[in-house]
Amino acid sequence: MPGISVNSKAHEIVHKMISEGERLRIHEERLPSGTTVVDAGVTTSGGYSAGLYVTKICMGGLCECQIYEEDFDGLVLPSIHVSTDHPAISTLGSQFAGWQIKVGNYFAMGSGPARALALKPKELYERIEYRDEADVAVLVLETNEKPNDDVARFIAQHCHVTPEKLYLVLTPTSSLAGSVQISGRIVETGIHKLSELGLDPKTVISGSGVAPIALPHPKSARAMGRTNDMVLYGGRAYLTVSCDDENTLSQLVAKAPSKFSRDYGRPFHDAFKSAGFDFYKIDPHLFAPATILVNNVETGNSFVAGEVNSKILRKSLGL
Repeated sequence: MPGISVNSKAHEIVHKMISEGERLRIHEERLPSGTTVVDAGVTTSGGYSAGLYVTKICMGGLCECQIYEEDFDGLVLPSIHVSTDHPAISTLGSQFAGWQIKVGNYFAMGSGPARALALKPKELYERIEYRDEADVAVLVLETNEKPNDDVARFIAQHCHVTPEKLYLVLTPTSSLAGSVQISGRIVETGIHKLSELGLDPKTVISGSGVAPIALPHPKSARAMGRTNDMVLYGGRAYLTVSCDDENTLSQLVAKAPSKFSRDYGRPFHDAFKSAGFDFYKIDPHLFAPATILVNNVETGNSFVAGEVNSKILRKSLGL
C-alpha cells in the first residue's frame, strides 16, 4: 500500500523499546560502525513485554498484540493474540523470516521491515506489490550470537542505508522474547501457507490469530521444536478475504492446516531429528496453523479446517 513505510514505523517502536530498556530487561549498544544492536535475549533475560515489542517490530508496526491465558483442552498456557488490517504487508512484506544472513562464520535468520528494503526474497514482494523506501532499516535476527561490524555493513549495504541507520534486534529462539515473537507469527503462517497453495495474498484484507507461547528450553534444537509446535498444533488463524472465486477458496482452506502434512502427528523436534536436523528436509506443508478459518466478505460465507492437538502440545512441553 503506497505511503506505508514499515521501517519508519518500526524505527519509532525500536526507540520506544530502547527508552524502556530497564523495564523490558533488554540492552542497547552501538557497534563501531554506528549500527544499533538491541539485545532481547542473548545476554539479557528479556521477557513477555520485550517479546510483544519484537512482534510489533517484526510486523512493521501494523498490528495489535497482547498476551493472555488460553485453555487448550484443559492445558492453560500464556498465549498471544495478534491482529492486523494490513495483512499482506505486515506478514509477508515484513514479518516473514525470509532472509538468511550469512557473513563469514555468522548465521542468523532475518525477519522484519528491513527485508522490504533489501527485497528478500524479491519474488514475494512482486507478489504483494510492495517495497519500502525508508532511509532507516530495522531487522530482527533469530540468533544466539551478537553480530559484528562485518554483519552490520553487509545488511546495511543490501538495504541501501548507512550502518548508522541500521537497527538490529536480537531474539534467540531459546529466550522468552523469542518464544513470544515466534508464536506471534500465527497470522503470517496462515497467509503464507494459503499463498503457497495459490491464494493471492492481496485478497486478504484483515487477519487475526491466537497461539500458545512456548515454555523456553535452554537447548536451541528443543526450543525450535517447542516454538514451532505452538503454531503447528495450537495456533488458530482467522482471515477475512475479498474473493470472487469461492470454489477455489474453499479448496485451498481445506488443504491449509498443518495436519495435512506427512510430518504431522509428532513434536517438531522429533521430525527435525528424523530429518538429520536439516530444516529444509521437513515437509514444507507442515508449516501452517493448527486451524484456519477464512471469511469471504463478497458472499458472507466462511470456511474452516484443521484442529488443535493438545496431546502434542503437552508432549512437546514435557507435561
